[in-house]
Amino acid sequence: MIFRGTGFRTCTAFWLFGLINNVLYVIILTAALDLVGPNVPKGAVLLADVLPSFVTKLIAPYFIQNVPYPARVATFFTLSTCGMLLVALSPDTTAGSAIASKMAGVVLASVSSGGGELSFLSLTHYYGHSSLAAWASGTGAAGLVGAGAYVLATTILQWSVKSTLLAFSFLPLIMLASFFLVLPHANMHSLTRSGKKPVKYETLPRDDPESSSPIVSADGIQTPDEEEGLLQQSQQQRTAAPPKIQAPRRPGGAASRSISSTLKTAFIEFESNLVRVRGLFFPYMLPLLLVYVSEYTINQGVAPTLLFPLSSPSTPFKYYRSFYPTYNAIYQVGVFIARSSTPWIRFHALYPPSILQCVNLVLLALHAVFNFIPNVYFVFGVVFWEGLLGGLVYVNTFAEITDRVEIEDREFSLGATSVSDSAGVCIAGFLSMAVEVWLCKWQVRHGRDYCQRV
Repeated sequence: MIFRGTGFRTCTAFWLFGLINNVLYVIILTAALDLVGPNVPKGAVLLADVLPSFVTKLIAPYFIQNVPYPARVATFFTLSTCGMLLVALSPDTTAGSAIASKMAGVVLASVSSGGGELSFLSLTHYYGHSSLAAWASGTGAAGLVGAGAYVLATTILQWSVKSTLLAFSFLPLIMLASFFLVLPHANMHSLTRSGKKPVKYETLPRDDPESSSPIVSADGIQTPDEEEGLLQQSQQQRTAAPPKIQAPRRPGGAASRSISSTLKTAFIEFESNLVRVRGLFFPYMLPLLLVYVSEYTINQGVAPTLLFPLSSPSTPFKYYRSFYPTYNAIYQVGVFIARSSTPWIRFHALYPPSILQCVNLVLLALHAVFNFIPNVYFVFGVVFWEGLLGGLVYVNTFAEITDRVEIEDREFSLGATSVSDSAGVCIAGFLSMAVEVWLCKWQVRHGRDYCQRV
């Protein structure tokens, strides 16, 4: 059964799923500079934060339908909580061992985030458009809440980085409570066996050509006519040929045939899923990939070098480290607005905003090199526009899938397409490590050493 319009509790649950599943990811990216220091490219944190998520999204859609949703949510809660505690409790230094410990925690949180995204997106198939809109809005709010809360705690309230991260490590409890206490659980068996379709009974062939009724009726009860047909069929088989003597069966033969049949079925299903993925690539996965490559190259590779003199009257900060988290917070405002927009406005063409995002990347990279934007407020505007474009492509991609993909393929398609954003972020992570280093060296050679003062 597919639930539609189930009301306030459903929307609240999915909004909280989106918020909590993504908020730790955003917090880690916002804290990248404080976690690894100025000498390690922030793209390294991005890769640790997204590469495990990408691998999870790449592999999990082909088997995760066999795992009940309650077990998935409990696993995501455990992984994300342990990951954040490991990051928060690691030594507050930029020594190699401390960074390695922090990155291990980031990896655990990343696996949880990737599995959570594909699972909750697949779950929206059972609750309709309102749940997808709530999920997308929650993910947008995660960026705003995560980046804003981190800036508030560390810059305004002057909390230590360790205290801030420790406080945020308890947020996954909200996801757990949302699933088990808030989300309506009518027909839970339909949710926990999401990848299975009803078994259809087919008519078996009869020796009597005039008989057209199946041996087993739809309700599984044999009728008197069916019993008579079975008796007649049995008598014909006894008179037609003498019984055959069967050779002794090898021990384990049935088990071997069962394993072989299971593997063959799994391979056929895997091939079928690959065909479905190919049909998703150009209309949905490619524009989502492009927009994420562009925006995360901006955020992790270019933004750390978009610095202005502190002595300028148009600069609102006292420290160079304040630029980077502020850019991230403004970007997340744009993401939140765009991802919450589908109840009022829809964009069916996904490629134009993706191309505009590429233009943003070129514009900001050129400024980092040639320094032609007069003050930081212009950069604030471009970063906000960047967030709007990224959020629009994300939410409208999944809305288009919900509208256009056949219902029997929709759950798989929603989960499988989510790999595109992680793939884009992974590509951006590798690009960012090279781009940030090159831009910073260029600026230093041309008399702007702000990136080294962070």
